[in-house]
Amino acid sequence: MEKPFAPLNPGRRRFHVASLAALLLAACGSVKKQPDNRRVAIPRAEDQPPSEKGREVVFYALSLLDTGYRFGGKNPQAGFDCSGMVSYIYAQAAGVNVSGSAADIAKQGTPVERDRLRPGDLVFFNTLNRPYSHVGIYIGDNRFIHAPSTDGKVRIDDLGSRYFAERFEEARAYFD
Repeated sequence: MEKPFAPLNPGRRRFHVASLAALLLAACGSVKKQPDNRRVAIPRAEDQPPSEKGREVVFYALSLLDTGYRFGGKNPQAGFDCSGMVSYIYAQAAGVNVSGSAADIAKQGTPVERDRLRPGDLVFFNTLNRPYSHVGIYIGDNRFIHAPSTDGKVRIDDLGSRYFAERFEEARAYFD
C-alpha cells in the first residue's frame, strides 16, 4: 500500500500560498480572468502596407509564439511580460530601442488611427484600470501578438474581441 503525501507544516504552507498569491497578483497589464472573445462592432483596420521594419517585427514576433510568460521577463529563455516582449522584438528585428513599462513605451512613437494600423505598430490597452497597462504588436487582419499572464504564453488575439475592444486605448507607429 502506498503512503499518502505528508501534509506541509503550517509555516511552509503559508509560504507557498503567499508565493502563489504574489505571482497571481503580479502581471504586466494582464487580465485576472479569461478574456471574453465575443466580437463587438468596431471599425476593422484597413491594413496598410507594412514598412520593411514592420514586416521584420511581425515575422520575429510570430517566431516567439508560445514562449512562456514571466513578470519582468525580457528574453525568450526567461520568458516575457508584455513590455519585455515588445522591447526584445523591436531591438532584435528592427534595431529600435523601446524600453520601460507599457506606459513608458506609449510615450514614444507617433499616434496612429485604429483604422490606419500597419503590421509592426504597437497597440495599447487599459487592462488594470490604469492607462497603458498592456501592449502588443499589431500583425494585420485586426490581430495582435502579446504576452499576457493569462494562459502564460505569447499568443495572438483579435482587436475585435469584446475584452480587448473595450480596453483599447491607442496605437503608435515607430517606423516610417
